[in-house]
Amino acid sequence: MDEVRKIRQSSRIAAEVLRLLGDMIEPGMTPKKLDSEAEKYIRSRHAEPGFKGLYGYPATLCVSVEHEVVHGIPSDLPLREGQIVGLDVGALKDGYYSDHARTFAVGKIDQAHQDLITRTKECLDLGIKVAVAGGTVGDIGHAVQQHAEEVGYGVVRELVGHGIGTRLHEEPQIPNYGRPGQGAVIREGMCLAIEPMINIGSREVVTQDDGWTVTTADGKPSAHFEHTIVITSNGPEVLTAYEVT
Repeated sequence: MDEVRKIRQSSRIAAEVLRLLGDMIEPGMTPKKLDSEAEKYIRSRHAEPGFKGLYGYPATLCVSVEHEVVHGIPSDLPLREGQIVGLDVGALKDGYYSDHARTFAVGKIDQAHQDLITRTKECLDLGIKVAVAGGTVGDIGHAVQQHAEEVGYGVVRELVGHGIGTRLHEEPQIPNYGRPGQGAVIREGMCLAIEPMINIGSREVVTQDDGWTVTTADGKPSAHFEHTIVITSNGPEVLTAYEVT
């Protein structure tokens, strides 16, 4: 389908952005510099930043450090050794969006941070694995929730994954918790953004005074991973994978 082809193009740009920025993350780097480089790269690919200006958001990237879960506005505060930082980016090309996020280590991190990153990425992989035609969004949420909670992590419930296309956020909503067989049915041709947000401690979150930045209520670290996928007759295909062609 032409729509999927266009989302594939947009998704490749988002994947390339995070590959580029991942190589730049080190102590002393500022979120604003990462944001500037992301916008420059997206525009060099004849696309537009998917987030900038959407709902009034002021930047190209969401940069969420340590206890910031998502939607952190890029600042001039340098990243520090031992932190983790989530980068979330979207591209808009030929009228179609992509959405992609990864959590990175800043220099050398401790085992607790590394375990959180590893487990959250595994949650994403497991959620994608069960995203098949005829399944439900509850299958996805259950896979994520079970894998996170078995080690005592908190699964954020106030924010969800979503369909994606000519709008960044489309139906269906895809919670990171749920019961198998429940919720909207997944159908071939759907494009979805699956994005577990996992906390080391409590699942409770709060929104800060800037109206955007969501943080853990207990101040403990959080991680976020997201891929844009398409549901095919052969199963889910990850469009924001680095090896996308």
